Amino acid sequence: MKRFDLRHLHNDFCARMGELINTELMQGEVGIFLFEIDDFSNVAKSAEFVCSMGHEVMNSVRFNHRDWTLVVRKSSSQMSNLESISQKELQSPISQESAKVGDE
Repeated sequence: MKRFDLRHLHNDFCARMGELINTELMQGEVGIFLFEIDDFSNVAKSAEFVCSMGHEVMNSVRFNHRDWTLVVRKSSSQMSNLESISQKELQSPISQESAKVGDE
C-alpha cells in the first residue's frame, strides 16, 4: 500500500493520479490518494476517472474539512480482460434474443 499526497495540485490532480497508478503501483496493489476538495465535483470526477482506467475504487472518504482520500486498487490486466470478456458474453445472448424477437 502506498500513499500519495496530491493536495498541492489543487483541482489539477487527475492526470498525476493516473500517472502514479500506472507507474508506482503494482498489479493488485492499493494506493491512497489525498487531494484537496476546492470543488466537490472533483470527488465524482476522480472516481469516474479511476474506473475508466479499469481500476477499482475501494473507498472515497472525507479526510478533514478540506481534504479527501480515494483508495484505489490497481487491477491486473488479466482481471480487466476477464471482466470485458464476461460483459461481452452477457451482452451477446441478449442481443441474439432481441434479434429473434425482431424477426418474428
